[in-house]
Amino acid sequence: MPTVSVGRDRLFEALGRTYTQEEFEDLCFRFGIELDDVTTEKAIIRKEKHLNEEVADDNEEVIYKIEVPANRYDLLCLEGLAQALRIFNNQQDIPTHKVANISNDKILKMHVKKETSTVRPYIVCAVLRGITFDEARYNSFIDLQDKLHQNICRRRTLVAIGTHDLDTLQGPFAYEALPPPDINFVPLKQVKNFRADDLMKFYEVSPIFMLSIFLYIDEQFLCIGVVSSDYVTSTGNHMSNCVGSSVHIHCAGIFCLYICKGLYLVISICCILLSLGTYALFFVRLSHCHAALSFWFIQVIEIHANVDSIISSIKHQVTELLNRMQLRTEDSLSGDNQSNIRVSVPPTRSDVLHPCDVMEIARNGYTEVMTWVLCSYKENFAMLNRKDDNSAVIIENPRSSDFEVVRTSLMPGILKTVGHNKDHPKPIKIFEVGDVVLLDEKKDVGASNCRLFAALYCGANSGFELIHGLVDRVMEVMGIPFNPVEKDAGYHIQLSDEPEFLKGRQAKIIYREKRIGTFGIVHPEVLSNFDISDPCSFVELNIEKFL
Repeated sequence: MPTVSVGRDRLFEALGRTYTQEEFEDLCFRFGIELDDVTTEKAIIRKEKHLNEEVADDNEEVIYKIEVPANRYDLLCLEGLAQALRIFNNQQDIPTHKVANISNDKILKMHVKKETSTVRPYIVCAVLRGITFDEARYNSFIDLQDKLHQNICRRRTLVAIGTHDLDTLQGPFAYEALPPPDINFVPLKQVKNFRADDLMKFYEVSPIFMLSIFLYIDEQFLCIGVVSSDYVTSTGNHMSNCVGSSVHIHCAGIFCLYICKGLYLVISICCILLSLGTYALFFVRLSHCHAALSFWFIQVIEIHANVDSIISSIKHQVTELLNRMQLRTEDSLSGDNQSNIRVSVPPTRSDVLHPCDVMEIARNGYTEVMTWVLCSYKENFAMLNRKDDNSAVIIENPRSSDFEVVRTSLMPGILKTVGHNKDHPKPIKIFEVGDVVLLDEKKDVGASNCRLFAALYCGANSGFELIHGLVDRVMEVMGIPFNPVEKDAGYHIQLSDEPEFLKGRQAKIIYREKRIGTFGIVHPEVLSNFDISDPCSFVELNIEKFL
């Protein structure tokens, strides 16, 4: 996951209080991020340059390295992270970004030429005014762009971001595609003028720009942004901006360019950049399109919002938790008078795409895990008290004894996860949806994939009734009733005898006269094999039948 390095003192100042390291780790845990490391700037430099350790200076700034989710692009800078934590602590309301209302004659214009449609067809422009940079905020601004380029922009293959000192530019602007020999400008950190094709050769030894050069080879034209005087500000692949319009610490206004192959992706990036501060936002009028900042709405059916089938969430608790995660909520009624929750998703939360994402954030009780598809032969069979049934795909010449076979069950990976997190607060409630691979002579490749769902409860007691309730809830959500009489009309359970579970405390799930899963209390020998001291209950369900 991405790691954000922030100054501890500046972060605490933004949060409005000072935390001990233990208190801050607890805050991170409750929010869903992790304090990965505590270091200093000099220590980072010494580590990068492989220098000998020196005695720590008490005056050195302490740096917190914080792991954030890969899809939370709004947390990639100190300002966005601090804002999210303040909202989580109920210290701040959810902000609403608005575009400044100015007259049409003062709006900057960007003319988009049709030739750009074959290279990078979309461009979004914005102006930030009233900016006051200090050294730390300026570095955070630049660092955010770098992280976005490496993350959501996929190293500039999807989106190229350019920011320029507005005071050095004069409109109207144009976005057009020209042959590389026709493009001339002085790039950043250089003093001489370069043609675009010469610049590619100049940068081809740089690992940072290698991928951009590879993309350029396949393009006959290069998109550029220019002003009325044909003064180039940046190239479409953003190999480099022009030195004459570079952003510096004394900038009062910034002209932003987002050139991409997908419109909605670049708009979300634009919104993320706004989380850096409370600057006045002005849009640039485009000749082809005009973007708008706004919340979008999700209707979540109240009964579905309670994915945790065991502990019924009170409605006001759900809305309170969603508000703390920057999702404004309100009650609403559907056409059939069913009580729903209306969720307003801010433009900075590009990780929320569907009501399922809202349900996961609100309260599902179970945390999703992702485990290796490969495991050792021993983990797949002997450690589960199972015998080899010749169904596993065996890896020839494995590099490690940990990756000898393709898993035939999700159980080894989930048990290993619990075994490696014994100190995690109890109860542990985790689930996984993933593929297993089985030998299959009917397939031309000799094997077939099967999609399984598995969940585990680990606590002071076995939690068998909780896993049983989860099975009933999953089947209910899929519209499959419990019907032990008419066996073709629903599902039912029967006593099973699997070696990985306790005898008499396990059952198999039957659907349309076929076994689709098993659940029960995990056998103590199996728990001991995975170094787990607390009792666990486990369910594994073949969901291939329902896809």
